[in-house]
Amino acid sequence: MTVWEKSKPIGMETSKQRADIQSRITMDPEILHGKPTIRGMRYPVELILELLASGMTGEEILHDYEDLEEEDILACLDFAWRLSQIKSMDALAMHSNK
Repeated sequence: MTVWEKSKPIGMETSKQRADIQSRITMDPEILHGKPTIRGMRYPVELILELLASGMTGEEILHDYEDLEEEDILACLDFAWRLSQIKSMDALAMHSNK
């Protein structure tokens, strides 16, 4: 059974599962100018979101990018979901400065 089949809808995970997913997204000024990446590798979150938006499946992405794991793709989706919950760009700027 893949993560896609057994995963709960976003927001239904346990707090440990959510923390594990969130820890996969990293921001380091030394890697891609601080853009959010997957586990400190040079795979920006925006690339994975763009591939998914273009119609690629998670399985196709994993086949093309062998360093990635299913949980990495879920982490990208979770990251995007959390960004969509921000009520204003001012709140985003304040949050990122902490």
